[in-house]
Amino acid sequence: MSDAAAVSRGLIGGLARACHPVPAAAVTALAGAMAVGAGRGTVGTLLTGGAVAAGQLSIGWSNDLIDRQRDAAARRADKPLARAEVTERQVASAIGWAVACCVLLSAACGVAAATVHLLAVAAGWAYNLRLKATRWSWLPYALAFALLPAFVTLALPGRPWPAPAVLAAGALLGVAAHFANVLPDLAADRAAGIRGLPQRAGARASTLTAVLAATAAALVLAPGWPVLAVTAPPTLAALAAPRSRLPFLAVIAASAVAVALLLANGQLTGTS
Repeated sequence: MSDAAAVSRGLIGGLARACHPVPAAAVTALAGAMAVGAGRGTVGTLLTGGAVAAGQLSIGWSNDLIDRQRDAAARRADKPLARAEVTERQVASAIGWAVACCVLLSAACGVAAATVHLLAVAAGWAYNLRLKATRWSWLPYALAFALLPAFVTLALPGRPWPAPAVLAAGALLGVAAHFANVLPDLAADRAAGIRGLPQRAGARASTLTAVLAATAAALVLAPGWPVLAVTAPPTLAALAAPRSRLPFLAVIAASAVAVALLLANGQLTGTS
């Protein structure tokens, strides 16, 4: 392998690790699944998934760029910028391309759809820039997840809004994702002066909030014992080990149930 190829491979790998790949992939997959369920077709689904992926990349990269000095001081081994695997200029350039792609692909879905999606992406940036360190840290997640199904439905003929239950379930999933995502880093965040709502609440309260919010999202879409039978075991396991990855996995399980119910029941736009 040539030196240029090795450098290119290292850059791609560093950027891939700096974009927060797991949450970005999960949100993109969620949007794609909803687009398929809403009947957006192949092209529409690709446009939806591409726009969401680009927006998520810009949010993930901006997070690491904004936090680069804090991550370096904490010697975060999982942060390519802190380890100088990629440069600030390279990440900034990648953000610029991601934002441009996000705007263009969103616009291709229509003005109304583009507007709500760019608002959702802006919420993610607001979290990175300021709100993550305040008691309002949950709000960008709730807003962005509630607007995600709206991005899908507003691209359909007639530009319908999602059913109210779908908006509520999305907001709850956003809250769950926020609390579950920050749990592993609570101690480090507190040491760095980040005082979002989960850092103020503590590990056990944050775990409880995450798993209950995710379970509530599924129950909003389909109230009843069958949903609880699926979501209760991972929820109890997560509560038993709040500092592990179990809360995050429990949120994923409950979220999967919510999405499956959403698609199976045709609830996205209030039709059945």
